Amino acid sequence: MSPLINPDDLGDSTLLDVRWRLVGTPGIESYREGHLPGAAFCDLDRDLAAPPGAGGRHPLPDAAAFQDAMRRLGVSGSRRVVVYDEADSTAAARAWWTLRYFGHPDVRVLDGGYRRWVEEGRPVTKEEPVVEPGDFTARPGGMPILDAAQAGPLAEEGVLLDARGAERYRGDVEPVDPVAGHIPGAVSAPTMDNVDPSGRFHPAEFLRERFFSLGVTPEVPVGAYCGSGVTASHEVLAMEIAGVHAALYVGSWSNWVTDPSRPVAKG
Repeated sequence: MSPLINPDDLGDSTLLDVRWRLVGTPGIESYREGHLPGAAFCDLDRDLAAPPGAGGRHPLPDAAAFQDAMRRLGVSGSRRVVVYDEADSTAAARAWWTLRYFGHPDVRVLDGGYRRWVEEGRPVTKEEPVVEPGDFTARPGGMPILDAAQAGPLAEEGVLLDARGAERYRGDVEPVDPVAGHIPGAVSAPTMDNVDPSGRFHPAEFLRERFFSLGVTPEVPVGAYCGSGVTASHEVLAMEIAGVHAALYVGSWSNWVTDPSRPVAKG
């Protein structure tokens, strides 16, 4: 079952608008300007992460908090959930991953997001739906995760993909976190290379070839990290499309650099 879905196939789904930006206009403002009919707004910072701290900028929420958030947004365990963001699925992938981690059996990402929906002339609304609370029960463990103690060795013994832009991987710039560079042994794999200019994912065969060229094979354990576990979720999603199951280092670089004894590589 593909984790992606096309606009014609939404059917009877719970829709979550997960538009989000690291900087700039908050996603809720975009939602209020127009969204898919029936979609509720899912706040990545509030609903898909715990407060920032030693665990990173977007730590994994605890099960009770996540369950409460999803029920408030109308999520039930027996009904398919479709998540979308502006176009490239970066934020939507975090919603997909978190729901899958906490045990939801059917979560899809709207390929091409809101932009594709609008470009195809489909209806949008500013009206916020009256959401009937859902009955979703959060059960952790549905997706593999890494912590810092596991991520470091994986970079040496398997494949650890760095989903940030190449300039951040090299340590040329670091606009968000206090230390620049990457986990030693990690492989640069900018997540934006997973999608085409419109924001839609490349075909599965293209993605398989891409990841295989980076050393990913069915026989080798693989994981992904980024700055705070958001774009790395997109990397995990792209590998899922390619038929590769990968672990997510949720704390990512923002957690790695909280301990000055952890090594940092540049270049």
